Amino acid sequence: MTTFQLIRSDYRKYRKYGANFFVILFFTQGFWAIFQYRLAHAVYRKITVQPFRIILKSLFFLWQKGIEILTGISIPASAKIGHSFYIGHFGGIIFNQDTMIGDNCNVAQNVTIGVSGQGEKRGVPVIGNNVYIAANSVVAGKITVGDDVLIGACSLVNADVPAHATVVGVPAQVVSRNGSKDYI
Repeated sequence: MTTFQLIRSDYRKYRKYGANFFVILFFTQGFWAIFQYRLAHAVYRKITVQPFRIILKSLFFLWQKGIEILTGISIPASAKIGHSFYIGHFGGIIFNQDTMIGDNCNVAQNVTIGVSGQGEKRGVPVIGNNVYIAANSVVAGKITVGDDVLIGACSLVNADVPAHATVVGVPAQVVSRNGSKDYI
């Protein structure tokens, strides 16, 4: 998908939850963050001519820091996020620069996706499609979160999660196989 198609799919996701154009544009901090990320990621991936790349990356980095200060959402340009991404509430959302998130995912407030582990187990999670990550959750380490997964509030996910699972707790444990179908 092109950058503008990705932005359009994100916008449609916000519309799905009942917000109108005015509300999304002026009052939805999650959309501000994902919009800025999409443009910065396009520059990160596509601009290769060095003088322009350095200047544009610097400008987008400053814009990203402004969004981060204003909204409490940090999404580095190097992260990889699929289409139809939705941030439900702003504040305290931190993604590692190597974060990989699939299509049609939702993230609530105070979610961290980060690096953890030692030696060969050190790394960043790969998160599948249709994943819902609830408030105050941490997903960390060289793990895989399958498709259609629901991560419950206040959970610490530091081990692989199979597809269609619901996980909760510290550390997170599978409590059902209902997944995220009613949350996305």
